Amino acid sequence: MFRTPSLASLLVLGSFAVQAQQPLPIPRNLADTYAKGTRAESGLPGPNYWQNTADYTIKVNFNPTTRLLKGTVDIAYQNNSPDSLRQLVFKLYPNIYQKGAPRDSRFSPADLTDGVQIEQLTINGQVTDESQRRIDATNMTVPVRQAIGPKQTARVTVAYSYTLNKGSHQRTGEVEPGAAFVAYFFPRIAVYDDIDGWNRIPYTGSAELYNDFCNFKADITVPKDFVVWATGTLTNTQQVLQKKYAQRLQDAERKDDIITIISAAEAKRKGITANNAQNTWHFEAQDVVDFVFATSDHYAWQASSLVVDPATKRRTRVDAAYNPKHKDFEEVVHFARRTVEAMSYTFPKWPFPYPHETVFDGLDQMEYPMMVNDNPTKTREDAITLTDHEIFHTMFPFYMGTNETKYGWMDEGWATIGEWIISPLIDPKVVDEYGVAPYARSAHTEQDMPIVTLTTQQSGVPFYLNSYPKPALGYLYVKDMLGDELFTKALHTYIRNWHGKHPMPYDFFNSMNAGAGQNMNWFWQRWFFDSGYPDLAIQTVTKQATGYQVVVAAKGTKPVPVDLTVTFTDGTTTKLHRSVAAWQSGNTSVTLDIPTNKTAKRMVLGSTYVPDSFPKDNVWEGR
Repeated sequence: MFRTPSLASLLVLGSFAVQAQQPLPIPRNLADTYAKGTRAESGLPGPNYWQNTADYTIKVNFNPTTRLLKGTVDIAYQNNSPDSLRQLVFKLYPNIYQKGAPRDSRFSPADLTDGVQIEQLTINGQVTDESQRRIDATNMTVPVRQAIGPKQTARVTVAYSYTLNKGSHQRTGEVEPGAAFVAYFFPRIAVYDDIDGWNRIPYTGSAELYNDFCNFKADITVPKDFVVWATGTLTNTQQVLQKKYAQRLQDAERKDDIITIISAAEAKRKGITANNAQNTWHFEAQDVVDFVFATSDHYAWQASSLVVDPATKRRTRVDAAYNPKHKDFEEVVHFARRTVEAMSYTFPKWPFPYPHETVFDGLDQMEYPMMVNDNPTKTREDAITLTDHEIFHTMFPFYMGTNETKYGWMDEGWATIGEWIISPLIDPKVVDEYGVAPYARSAHTEQDMPIVTLTTQQSGVPFYLNSYPKPALGYLYVKDMLGDELFTKALHTYIRNWHGKHPMPYDFFNSMNAGAGQNMNWFWQRWFFDSGYPDLAIQTVTKQATGYQVVVAAKGTKPVPVDLTVTFTDGTTTKLHRSVAAWQSGNTSVTLDIPTNKTAKRMVLGSTYVPDSFPKDNVWEGR
């Protein structure tokens, strides 16, 4: 029923040239940030921009056998807002496993608990009564006896415990006996920002997270023989690892070679950690949005490092920690190293920002600052695409501080285009077309919504399409339209403007426009805001004295690149390409001239990253 554009669609297409320079439609609550001066239409943070931050000191004891995690977190919370805060909202992410908590998937009854147990909570030295704490699944609201004024720091201490899940692995939990990935494990203060105030969106398992940029010091105490990997830098290596393993780790931080820190045989033999009943591993991380750790008493460990910033010679260490029985993980350290290299020098061509990146053999496909929880894969190609996708998240959302609870496309879309670009650099045989065909099938159906639809308003197919393939295609088309050099300039403008902050969608659009030196609202509007579907067709092929003239029609309203492959009767081929700029003026067709003295046998419209909802008219056969 969408095969032929309606009159209304044609009128809309005809008006694009007039509307090309019009501002993007913006919800009034986001437009309010311009009036308040916290953000600017130039794409820059406004003169009144602010965000809150905190210093976290975490001390936990984790028993891998009982899975009990118990500890304290001390928080120095800096209120940089212009508001006096009369309450603090905490995130208790482990409460997704609390009985009765809302969640997006079913968990085993054996994994349901009473949630995080708050043994004591003090704010500025005053003990809060349990009756004052309002816990609603993953949110906890606590009133403050004396308001925390602008520029004031609140001192918060929480003593707590909970039992890590054994099954029902949702980004965290026991991986197998003797191995666990422990994420979202401490009470933290929610984001209070200039758009929504407190972020009260509950964590239910599908949509991801939103945290402030903070500093962390963490002591993780585990039994002897358990090695710990975590966000941040391990500062007491000599105290927790036997000398030869500590030396290998030190070597890996200085050398390009792949170094085996713990071999499979050594992991089986034990004797790797300090010979104490328990060891406390101390990590520190600055300016990150989260802190996680993983531990195992039988994992192999490979590491390497590379220079990610030639100006400063700064290096990043890359690790793979895995069960030796998972042979596919033996190459993961190579894939990870190549990803970090590609991110630093090719795309997004920004020095990898953190001191290490660890890929841990777990049960999920999830990213965290400096850590990745990846399941084993069936094929080498899957291992490559999974590794580079999750590591690419280092830039988006972690380096950029995106609100994933509302704008999943500002996170997953970038990791998807990163996967598309970097995977062939690791192995040229990999053709990664993740999500392109599903979008072509679902475009402009009831399952398709505009990309800018809030993540909280989506699930299932719409959530998938708008988080992954659709925004990734949009980014790719802008990259193609601008060319690599100008696109990199535009993207770096966005990164410089918003690193370490909390960008909203319009901060991205406006920063890219400013960096490119051109108003691309015509494309942002049509790809990210409007409904429609991609559909090109070979309308006419005319033989001329100097070659062929091909008219390509846009039957759909989504602008996509034009790629035409011509095969001649002698078996040779030629390819023609036009970027999405071909549709900027609102035209519904483009003409391609093919100068040749050969006879065309076949013409095919389309390419890997150009979805087409009705591809039957994409082929012309010569007579």
